[in-house]
Amino acid sequence: MWTEMSDPAIIEELSKRFRELRLKKNMQQKELSEYSGVAIGTIRRFENGETISTESLIKVMRGLGILENLEQLIPEEPISPILMKKLQSKKRMRASSSKK
Repeated sequence: MWTEMSDPAIIEELSKRFRELRLKKNMQQKELSEYSGVAIGTIRRFENGETISTESLIKVMRGLGILENLEQLIPEEPISPILMKKLQSKKRMRASSSKK
């Protein structure tokens, strides 16, 4: 679904979903503004399909109680045991002295 959408269409869909979630939680824009610390105008613009900063998006997610969903957005990749061993063997133990 997402890969077939343009950037503006994705923003519009996200905006719609955030608005639906806010309404499902029976929360007014003013309440979300107070909970999140994001200006009500920013929330209105976002719900109308306009872009907002990443910081505002995180604050809105926190205000809606869905911040834990960020883990699904970009999951942490586990490091393979082989790569872990290589990284550990290359760890510096001390600083080198400067040569004059």
